[in-house]
Amino acid sequence: MAPGSRLRQLGWAFVLVACMAIFAALTFKVNAVKSEVALAERQIIALEREKLLLETEFQARTSQQQLADWNRIEYGYAAPRADQYLDNERQLAALGMARAEGAPDPIRVAQAREEDDEGLLAMVSPLTGEPAGEDEAEEADAKPSGGEMSAPRSLADRLTRRTPLSGPSASVAE
Repeated sequence: MAPGSRLRQLGWAFVLVACMAIFAALTFKVNAVKSEVALAERQIIALEREKLLLETEFQARTSQQQLADWNRIEYGYAAPRADQYLDNERQLAALGMARAEGAPDPIRVAQAREEDDEGLLAMVSPLTGEPAGEDEAEEADAKPSGGEMSAPRSLADRLTRRTPLSGPSASVAE
């Protein structure tokens, strides 16, 4: 083996090691630049969002005067005063008014049913509040009794119709 050939092999090994070192250095530099670019992109997105938020707030604040004018002129609205706020539920209840004359009765929420001869509860019609048997229901539909009205047809009729309650009951308010 000639001394020049050995020197040549060491030269090529040195060049190869140098190229690998430069390649590694460039790889680290490229990754560092990529991370800086990603950071810059995140900052740009955050600034764009902040800009959009500020534009929206600016538009809202500029239109507040216009909205205040509309509320004052068109609708007669005004901002609430300190004396208009209530401290508790009792003050709110004191603002309530008694039922007007001719207003429908409050809706009943519970009613005790009578037991039949066998100790079972009788079926009661939800429309009339009277016992509902097949024969009785057919007779009630066929002819209204005396001066009573026939079974109400609409919800308003059912809510405004007075029905005598049998047994103890609970009501919303009177």
